[in-house]
Amino acid sequence: MGEPTEVRLEAQRLTRAAFAPFGVLPPVEGDGHPTADLEFLRDDGWVNYIEHSLDELSAFGRQLSCDRLNRHDTHTQTLMPVSGDAVLVVAPAEAAMVTPADLDAVRAFVLRRGECVHLARGTWHWGPYPVGADHVTIFNIQGRGYPDDNAVARLDLACGAVVSVAVTGA
Repeated sequence: MGEPTEVRLEAQRLTRAAFAPFGVLPPVEGDGHPTADLEFLRDDGWVNYIEHSLDELSAFGRQLSCDRLNRHDTHTQTLMPVSGDAVLVVAPAEAAMVTPADLDAVRAFVLRRGECVHLARGTWHWGPYPVGADHVTIFNIQGRGYPDDNAVARLDLACGAVVSVAVTGA
């Protein structure tokens, strides 16, 4: 296989409707929106802070290079950047992430500091990675056993592509 092709993706503003295929935005109590129900099939939910930095990936100006997605089949995951803005790449759990056509389902979202997303069980994801900074601290709720439940789709190998994420006006 030769060099992977570049698939360009513009990070979009986070809205309930746009994020629905990947999970929910936790509601304000009583606002009528779907709840962010936690699922931990191994009864191993935990809360911590994680940090991601640009040192973990290739970045070109305001574009970040996503060559893999991860997923957890035994638990949901809730993420909220607390130190600054971040970008998150997602694909629905139903996507196999093994052919170039699977990349049509991939989306990117800008998460402003304090905005929270709740990933449905099995949702493919990458990040959140910092926007406008070298690192971002993220409030995280997930299964403690995630290292044993961490499927990885290598987009560069399986799909022959790398997703180049642009963060501009979102």
